[in-house]
Amino acid sequence: MFKIFTTCLLAILILACNPAVENANNTIHPKPTLEPNRYNVAFLIMDGVFNTELTAPFDIFQHTIFRDSIKAMNTFLVADKSSFVTSFEGMRILPDYNYLTDEMPHIDILVVPSAEHHLDTDLENKEMIAWVKNVSAKAQFVTSHCDGAFVLAKAGLLENSASTTFPSDIEAYKKMFPTLDVRKNILFVHDGKFITSAGGAKSFEAALYLCEFLYGKEVAKRLAKGLVIDWDLETVPHIVI
Repeated sequence: MFKIFTTCLLAILILACNPAVENANNTIHPKPTLEPNRYNVAFLIMDGVFNTELTAPFDIFQHTIFRDSIKAMNTFLVADKSSFVTSFEGMRILPDYNYLTDEMPHIDILVVPSAEHHLDTDLENKEMIAWVKNVSAKAQFVTSHCDGAFVLAKAGLLENSASTTFPSDIEAYKKMFPTLDVRKNILFVHDGKFITSAGGAKSFEAALYLCEFLYGKEVAKRLAKGLVIDWDLETVPHIVI
């Protein structure tokens, strides 16, 4: 009995001293290491997130750590739970931070990928909308891909900015948010701190644009080359305001 008691006590002490979080399956998930003097880039994910709108900008931004003499990016995933998020395509993704319970690092760049219910039930999530609004007020850049623009608009962030979204959802976007300056037939819009993109595979372009804006043309080209992407901003339909 005493052996069982001491074993249990030791396990409790190990968990209490470990700065990791415990997910729903009782496995330990350590926090990511955020290197100093980098941009902290948070990707907001939820059940139904679309793979491409998440992985495309994540790939571009994460690869900045392999470029010399630039302020690279710390990339991490944020959700309203610590357990697995299941993407629309069925990928199970473990968030790094639960914004409802964890102490959050400062976020320099917020990325809102599209998710299955960004046109309906996700917009009723008051805690999520409030969190996006609060983070955006302090962030240097806020980016959305595809229907992620609906989340930014619901948070009231785009009232004074031009924006775009997934091409076939433009009319729904304009109907839901009739006061917005909505642009179409382009891949992304950059207005102030906000960059909204059409999404899909073109999420790569919007992410590369932000890198070119921050680091210059040559760094952006090297990032694109590392992912076998042809990149020339002058050939990409976009608007900068």
